[in-house]
Amino acid sequence: MSTGHPLGIDVGGSGIKGAPVDLDAGAFAQKRLRIETPAVSTPEAVCDVIAQIVDHFDEVRSDSPIGVTIPGVVQHGVVKTAANIDKSWIGCDIEKLLEDRLQHDVVVVNDADAAGVGELNYGAAAGHEGLVILTTLGTGIGTAIFNEGV
Repeated sequence: MSTGHPLGIDVGGSGIKGAPVDLDAGAFAQKRLRIETPAVSTPEAVCDVIAQIVDHFDEVRSDSPIGVTIPGVVQHGVVKTAANIDKSWIGCDIEKLLEDRLQHDVVVVNDADAAGVGELNYGAAAGHEGLVILTTLGTGIGTAIFNEGV
């Protein structure tokens, strides 16, 4: 098991942001780094930027997992929709592409789903029983719905 912090990376339409995350505190362990999203934001071009972010943080150990969020539907690491990002993402197994490139365990999820999980664990919804709905406004409009924590 890693003793380093996992790295969280968010892929947005104008910027790709990342930082090590302290999961006990639910906060960044270091200052966040932001790099502009490439003008042609193909999966490969975005992987190049993600690799720069990973290389920037000394705290990211080889056994530290990396979580990546994108503004699209993701199932088992494969992008299913790309309404607000380059269409070349559709059908891309971005999880495998990143794992091969970075030599880390990588999990890729929808950005609104990740925000919802964070809210359930660290935010206003922590300990809330019942229905929680989270809406994001960013590269697109996203939602996450949780009932009884699921």
